[in-house]
Amino acid sequence: MGQPERRPLFRRAAVIGVGLIGGSLALAMKERGLAGLVAGHDHDPAAMREALALGIVDAAADSPVAAAAGADLVVVATPVGETVDVLRSVAPHLETGTLVTDVGSTKAATVEGAARLVPGGWFVGGHPMAGSEREGPAAADPYLFENAYYLLTPTRETNPAALAAARNLIRALGARAVLVDPAEHDRLVALISHLPHLVAAALVNTAAAGEDALPLAAGGFRDTTRIASGPPAVWRDIFLSNRAAVGEALTVFREQLDRLARAVAEGDGDTITEMLTRARTIRAGLPAHGRDYLPLQHEVLVTVADRPGSIALVSDILYQAGLNITDIEIMRVREDGGGTMRLGLESREALEQAAALLQSRGIRVRKARNGG
Repeated sequence: MGQPERRPLFRRAAVIGVGLIGGSLALAMKERGLAGLVAGHDHDPAAMREALALGIVDAAADSPVAAAAGADLVVVATPVGETVDVLRSVAPHLETGTLVTDVGSTKAATVEGAARLVPGGWFVGGHPMAGSEREGPAAADPYLFENAYYLLTPTRETNPAALAAARNLIRALGARAVLVDPAEHDRLVALISHLPHLVAAALVNTAAAGEDALPLAAGGFRDTTRIASGPPAVWRDIFLSNRAAVGEALTVFREQLDRLARAVAEGDGDTITEMLTRARTIRAGLPAHGRDYLPLQHEVLVTVADRPGSIALVSDILYQAGLNITDIEIMRVREDGGGTMRLGLESREALEQAAALLQSRGIRVRKARNGG
């Protein structure tokens, strides 16, 4: 006998905004059978046609209201500056008990606006901590949320049934739900997401002022500034909607820069060494996943030759042994040497087995400092 068909979590899901995040979420729901039908809408007709042609959505709607009609899940995946306006247009047409969520990178203003618009406490703010510098429906990836943090920002007004439905959706997407207060969310992401994007942009613009410097940019500079490739309009809205927290983060960052500038100007090697040492120590202790929120990640560092097929070889060895890689990071790659990968595994036992298997194949392995 075959396996019984799994019942979808939702009869009809509406995704408003079918770019990278919205498109990935729609595609993941389709491939995992989480919705009977996925309808989409995008203000860009070309993007909507592309999403339909790629099979990201089942049906295209000509307005947010049309997309949300009859839906028991509505996901607003527009730039954060547009989210509340979309909610204002669809809220009067929602059915009772329809889960409404968003994917925006800032939460306080959205959650406050949604509380006035979505009836019955059925809005749950959401922010998947996953993404790419790529954009548009063509960048959609059904595995984008696998093992990723997915932040939820419920309040006292949130309907418990809505929160339960949101957590079920996130679990079914393969992501890991983390609950956080909306204002605290904005403070945290200002430090770990929004400020780094501003700094990356400033670094690129600074290097560009050197005229001949950019052609020499190697892996370190490219890795440090990769996020500056993100869509400017999206990030503009993020910075403006979270301007208070971003401003506070910039103030602290400016203090660090000023201290370093004084030390360089005065030839103060002791201060420079102290600042660099402290940063190195803190950076070395960063877990792959926040220990305050999720269980400790079990990690192994793998060094392989920098040539085609090296990553595939490692993953195939672990796949053949039935070991699941829960996270992967390419840490260092040089044209004239090797590269190091950080692999996350599900348990200490899996880590030990993976290390032994890879070492038996002549692959250099060492356990990460937080590797269980």
